[in-house]
Amino acid sequence: MINSVNPFQLTNQPVQIQPKYTSINTNQTDSKTSFGETLKQAIDNVNKAQLESDKMTEALATGKNVELHDVMIASQKSSITLLTAVEVRNKAIEAYQEMMRMQV
Repeated sequence: MINSVNPFQLTNQPVQIQPKYTSINTNQTDSKTSFGETLKQAIDNVNKAQLESDKMTEALATGKNVELHDVMIASQKSSITLLTAVEVRNKAIEAYQEMMRMQV
């Protein structure tokens, strides 16, 4: 049955083409957040990861029922989020300095 299907066989039916991209309505005021709010949320996420790592490390040190691998995963997550935040800050400062060096 499969061998009888010809992939190159032409059909008389029109081909329906689906649009690849959908239009985005940029006039929506509901989903707009300011840069300050976005920055505050990002810093809060970094802080939450740091606090969670500290809490799990303290629980492990005091002998509570915490798995070592969970503590290490939380520690690495907090480390990665902090390093990412520092790199974003460095790039923002570098961009600001580059704009200040521009001649008008």
